[in-house]
Amino acid sequence: MKEIAAPMFDLIALSLPRGLGFGDNPPAGAWLSEDGISCAALTRNVHSGCFGIITLRRRVDSVWVLLSRCECLSGESDARASISRFLNSPAHPLPLPSGVRRRVPLSRIGKRTPSGVFKSLFDPSRRLGAWVLNQLYLALPSPDRNWVPDCQTKNFHTRLWEAHLLAIFREQGLLVTQPEESPDFHIENRLGGEAWVEAVTSNPEERYEHFGATPIPPPADQRERLLGTAAERFARTIQNKLNKRYETLPHVEGKPLILALADFHAPSSMLWSRESLISYLYGFSVHSSTHHGTQLITVKEETSLLSGRPNGLFRLKENAHISALIFTNACTVPKLSRVPISGGAHLEGYRYFRFGEFFDRSPGASRGIPFLLNVASSDYGQLWPQYGYEPWSAEVEVFHNPLAEHPVPNDLIPEVTHWREVNGTIRCESYFNVLILRSRTVILSADVKVPSLDELLAAITPDPKL
Repeated sequence: MKEIAAPMFDLIALSLPRGLGFGDNPPAGAWLSEDGISCAALTRNVHSGCFGIITLRRRVDSVWVLLSRCECLSGESDARASISRFLNSPAHPLPLPSGVRRRVPLSRIGKRTPSGVFKSLFDPSRRLGAWVLNQLYLALPSPDRNWVPDCQTKNFHTRLWEAHLLAIFREQGLLVTQPEESPDFHIENRLGGEAWVEAVTSNPEERYEHFGATPIPPPADQRERLLGTAAERFARTIQNKLNKRYETLPHVEGKPLILALADFHAPSSMLWSRESLISYLYGFSVHSSTHHGTQLITVKEETSLLSGRPNGLFRLKENAHISALIFTNACTVPKLSRVPISGGAHLEGYRYFRFGEFFDRSPGASRGIPFLLNVASSDYGQLWPQYGYEPWSAEVEVFHNPLAEHPVPNDLIPEVTHWREVNGTIRCESYFNVLILRSRTVILSADVKVPSLDELLAAITPDPKL
């Protein structure tokens, strides 16, 4: 058997119904069998100090299945001996339970023509990311029949977002199930809080090849940036979901309903579209000016988009059945690699660097703080000291509807940034001290010189006013 690092076991543990929700018995070590079929973790109770064991085994379709969770063994030596016997004993993959559909291999393309972004996962520099995406797919409770062909072809980002959401929720210890055709997920915490979550992506009117697409700079005009094309795409995307009337479904009625949105409406639009989403949700625009050397921030109510469509989704009582909206600007292919690399996984011959802007929490600040970090460095991993590596929940924001019929408490999705309106003011409450406003990831060969931060930032912020 071979020992695996804690971040690697965390990836495997996303297949558990509650993911990393180990409660008072967190892992103290984890191992894989030599054939990779079996996995075991040693746990230790934070109060009593008693040891325990978690054992998992793959099914014939590679899905991880929880075999046992045993606590209060007599001592650490006995627990380790039990793990050794389990992992060193001959084993075979588990059969499929009756009535369970066999998971189609994500790598089996057949006669389909894969998209460029899916084919990019076969590049050696992205092999870790490809493995992680496959693990997340296998961890989904009940992916629909079209999941694999969609992921391989024109709906790659839609499926990537679903996989990312699963990781976000289970990383925080939520019970995640897919008991109905829609909405996509039901989430529940140990306190009894629950919600239905529908995943949605903002897509272009005319599809484009995402991989290698030339980035589209943000509109130079501030009103266009806040109330123009991006906000219009968000409005249309969300309206399509509102038209489905999920709140009337028997299993959703009377419970919180959350929309989870990721933006792919234009190449690299997620670098700058967040502001337009906030403006659309709450019906205001933010303006920055300088007076006698002092930066002034003013907020202006905006009742309509430039197209004439009503602005302010959360200002309308007719939308009170939408409890909140989840958003991230980090649902990307590089994210799949950054998580394991920041956790200690080694990618021979390549280096990952992330650059961009941190959110500046200084009063009145309207611009971010530039950064450039090696993803494998300790400085990068310690941006999130709760994990020691980049978590799936980083950059995830929950915007709460002040008119919600069924509000979502912060403790349902605790490890994110929450935005709430309090006495007419939008307030931010973050779990992580660091929030990255916008970023890009560059992959360099081991022998290539790292560009300067100024050179990289010139590529990420082509508009000097952004």
